[in-house]
Amino acid sequence: MNLALLQKEVQEFLVSHITEKATTIALKKSPFKNISSQELAQQLVGKQKAKNKLPTWFKSLEVYYPPSLNLEQTSSEKTAKYKACLISGETIIDCTGGFGIDCVAFSKTVKKVIHCELNTTLQSIAAHNFKALKATNIHSINNDGIKYALLQEQIDCIYIDPSRRNDSKGKVFFLEDCTPNVPLVVDQLLEVANTILIKTAPILDISVGIEALQYVKEIHVIAVHNEVKELLWILTKEETINPKIKAVTIFNKITNTVSATLGVEEQAVARFTPPKRYLYEPYASVMKLGVFNWIAQQFKVCKLHSQTHLYTSEELLDFPGRRFKIKAVYPFNKSGMRPLIKTKTNVVTRNFKMSVADLRKKYKLQEGLDRYLFFVTDCNEKSIVIDCLKNSN
Repeated sequence: MNLALLQKEVQEFLVSHITEKATTIALKKSPFKNISSQELAQQLVGKQKAKNKLPTWFKSLEVYYPPSLNLEQTSSEKTAKYKACLISGETIIDCTGGFGIDCVAFSKTVKKVIHCELNTTLQSIAAHNFKALKATNIHSINNDGIKYALLQEQIDCIYIDPSRRNDSKGKVFFLEDCTPNVPLVVDQLLEVANTILIKTAPILDISVGIEALQYVKEIHVIAVHNEVKELLWILTKEETINPKIKAVTIFNKITNTVSATLGVEEQAVARFTPPKRYLYEPYASVMKLGVFNWIAQQFKVCKLHSQTHLYTSEELLDFPGRRFKIKAVYPFNKSGMRPLIKTKTNVVTRNFKMSVADLRKKYKLQEGLDRYLFFVTDCNEKSIVIDCLKNSN
């Protein structure tokens, strides 16, 4: 760490260049003695990434940023705060501490947080930042978190954020392919911890995760502004036949939560109808749960098709997703598309034979604001276009 980067004049320089490309700074001569252009560029990239993702970090002029690779997979401040609400007690060990975003959040709800990080430089940076942010109940150590946790007698919680070893398997994601290999040590970890909290990427299939982890009590799908960011898995020693499942969508001022149990979809029955007056598109977190028929039954809406996963009703209802007022429904054919050519609209496809890009190109559809065209297959296996206006939720 080059602590000269934290000098007032250097921090003011970085803030004044916050909108500038870091590569431009890196190629210029550094205006500061004992600070290289590359070091300035690294701090600038960190501040730029933190501005929206980590506002508390961004506001502090004492925070030191690691290389951008260490920031890419870290939690956002919003998702870290949500995690912290799930945990309480005397002690939590973060086995994969990294930059320490989650640890700072945990420090607000747990008396003692132990931050474990194998990368010596990253651990030193995190330890410095904990002091800068006045998170005095975090103890940071340069150690293998799993090995350290297994040496303890009894603790309240262990937190793990496994990382992919490589991308050689493409989009297939198994916990066994991650570091640490949690399924390999989960039995041992539950001998020393009452609870294990695991964060995984959204690509992990829920059924695959349950089979691998075995002791799953709850699953939380976390989205920020309708983009799924992470899956959270809560494990305990108690046997749970049907884990709780939650879809959580975090916005600036509100959080939408849908709660169920894993087996509800097997018993749920949906009704199918053509489009009525209103159209509903579930939030991405709800879609990830896969409880499509249960959503129809729970929120008293009808499905358009078993594979379309859009819903409709005659009256405007509360719904965990975007709501639209239907203006018109057109058949997807030459005459049906004639009035829609060159319109300014958003384009969405669900269970449809053409892509958004191909539809925009063929029918010269321009980008729009509140108007939406949904290209879907309906309950009669017909290709239709639903012309909508977005309702404020």
